[in-house]
Amino acid sequence: MKGTLDTHLGNVSINNNVIAEYAGNVALECYGVAGMAQINVAEGVASILKRDSMSKGISVSLDNNKLTINLHIIVAFGVSITAVANNVMSEVKYNVEQFAGLDVEKVNVFIEGVSVVE
Repeated sequence: MKGTLDTHLGNVSINNNVIAEYAGNVALECYGVAGMAQINVAEGVASILKRDSMSKGISVSLDNNKLTINLHIIVAFGVSITAVANNVMSEVKYNVEQFAGLDVEKVNVFIEGVSVVE
């Protein structure tokens, strides 16, 4: 599904993968985020994703041109998980709305692990 903006000049269509990559980059810039996580469903293990495949830890859904973004992250050891999650939610919401021009209804953050080495 793609987000669309209708302007007086025409329509703009934004692929969900573009939004996912942008949201991932914003999340990685937040203090306390060690990386994006991908879950191995068969083993139930989370692993840190490399920057070129980080969108695998993010899902974006669109309903009536309102986005819901799910981020699976790994936090650094010794930080407040609540503070990191709240910061990620607000930063991703604000930056994606500015970037895409679409309303972000929800940003859900799933903490999949803690990294001792950053």
